[in-house]
Amino acid sequence: MAKVKRVYVCSNCGAESPKWLGKCPSCGAWNTFVEESRITGGPAAVKAASASKGPSQTKSLQEVSADESLRYKTGMKELDRVLGGGIVPGAAMLVCGDPG
Repeated sequence: MAKVKRVYVCSNCGAESPKWLGKCPSCGAWNTFVEESRITGGPAAVKAASASKGPSQTKSLQEVSADESLRYKTGMKELDRVLGGGIVPGAAMLVCGDPG
């Protein structure tokens, strides 16, 4: 199974770190670490992961639709209002409050 691993690489000398550092311990340069994503796993897993994911597509806010029919009404007006019109299928909610 392929996994995406995030590493930070110094753009000056190529040193790697699992977390961002302000100063590179290898070359001493400041603010040169940049985040990179790497796919780990066997060669077949890397090939499958890179082939299955295409480039990300962004949408403007006007292209995204908010369909109100995708929410289930609870019958409690205030809860429906707080939830933005009802319960969204597949969403997890924690409802809590004072005892009583």
